[in-house]
Amino acid sequence: MNTIHSTGNTVLHAQNVRKSYGSRGNVQQVLKGIDLRVIEGEFVGIMGSSGAGKTTLLNVLATIDRATEGTVLISGSDISKMKDAELSAFRRDKLGFIFQDYNLLDTLTVKENILLPVSLGKKKKRVVEAEFNAIADILGIKDLAHKYPHEISGGQKQRTSAARALINKPSMVFADEPTGALDSKSASSLLGTMEEVNEQRGVTIMMVTHDPVASSYCSRVVFLKDGTIYSELYRGDKTRQAFFQEILKVQGVLGGDNVDSI
Repeated sequence: MNTIHSTGNTVLHAQNVRKSYGSRGNVQQVLKGIDLRVIEGEFVGIMGSSGAGKTTLLNVLATIDRATEGTVLISGSDISKMKDAELSAFRRDKLGFIFQDYNLLDTLTVKENILLPVSLGKKKKRVVEAEFNAIADILGIKDLAHKYPHEISGGQKQRTSAARALINKPSMVFADEPTGALDSKSASSLLGTMEEVNEQRGVTIMMVTHDPVASSYCSRVVFLKDGTIYSELYRGDKTRQAFFQEILKVQGVLGGDNVDSI
């Protein structure tokens, strides 16, 4: 275990999280008692074969869906007890999201899309401008500020999405298959930037992915099987290539997509 992860502040603590769909006589249990703790500054990958519960877990932890049972604490706040309005405000102020399909508004420029999470706040314009410049610099999209989504590439759209997720300095960023719609070069570029943001700005990230290459950028990978945690791997001081090989071995046992190399 990487000792860094055992001594920091807990950002997310999930206890006995269960999620079922359906009604009596036809109930499908997707999550079957998940216990998970995420420490400040971790970059956690969630992997597992199709149907293992990856996206369901992410949605429950990210406040997009509610658990059937169990508790989820984020930065000490129990999201499982929040009313819808309170949950919506918490999601806006404390969390960031990166989705596979970008979720950008076509009628807004890149800059306007990025600033959406802070547009309802009370921050002064110069503070917002400074935060935009800092994030846009890191993600390499400052020169795209006044372009519209239809004028930029998929990789640039995903970087815009990432910048929007980071602009509010969230407690956690949740990413659902963020490289799924990207070519390998754009994917590597985005993942490298996410790794940099995680290490240099201390942003805590949880990423669902089926791709062992993407997971090799993480500091820890949690593997799900049939709605439960099957195993975990910590990167520690390993090279990304060595960590990738470890991930492949576990994925081979679980079953899933095979990738030959990074």
